[in-house]
Amino acid sequence: MKLRNQIALITGGSRGIGRATALLFAAEGADIAFCHLDDETGAEAVAAEIRALGRRAMHRSLDVADIAAAKAFAGEVAAAFGPIDILFNNAGMNIRKPFPDYTEAEFDRIVAVHLKGMFFMAQTVYPAMVARGTGCIINIASQRGLKGAVNSAPYSAVKAGIIGLTRSLSWEAAPKGVRVNAIAPGPIDTDLTATMDPADRKAFIDSLPAGRFGRPEEIAATALLLAGPEGGFYVGATLSPNGGDVMH
Repeated sequence: MKLRNQIALITGGSRGIGRATALLFAAEGADIAFCHLDDETGAEAVAAEIRALGRRAMHRSLDVADIAAAKAFAGEVAAAFGPIDILFNNAGMNIRKPFPDYTEAEFDRIVAVHLKGMFFMAQTVYPAMVARGTGCIINIASQRGLKGAVNSAPYSAVKAGIIGLTRSLSWEAAPKGVRVNAIAPGPIDTDLTATMDPADRKAFIDSLPAGRFGRPEEIAATALLLAGPEGGFYVGATLSPNGGDVMH
């Protein structure tokens, strides 16, 4: 029970990495609040699994790019469950196309969901963490923020930005008792990677030393390391479970 009686707020928690992390955190003793985007059926299923583990669960549908709505949800969570101990900044999306074909609206959407949404959700929970002298923020980046990728210029750019945000905030947060770290997963079997062209997917798998895509549960285990008592010396780090796609 590494997270006994802690409160975790997870964005994008109804499926994929968010779902796996919500369930692992609950199994380790945390109450879970999560948001999703129009996935009420999936969210209810996850909430039922969390409650079956003996923990409290709540969820709301919202767009993390809607900063006012995201802040309102965080306030609702704190009022219902208590101060937020862990923020797992996970919500994401992608639009894949050649660099010359992106529109300004598509670029803005990717930036708003990832970098802007994560920035302001962290800003929302940060003051209360500082006031208590404890807290943990985990931002989901990507190995594409480390190496780039074809047909993913805006996505790769914002994921690199998330790594920079994580490092910068850590300088301010760590002396106040708040640990901020990032996870840069490699290719994981989720709804996001399911949209890949089958030929591209096979070529990607063939190029990986691990010879497979990762599982959401493997990223959740990394999140538990960062959130739990063994993660106390990780500050501004970017852990990258990626099957050997990026070695550093």
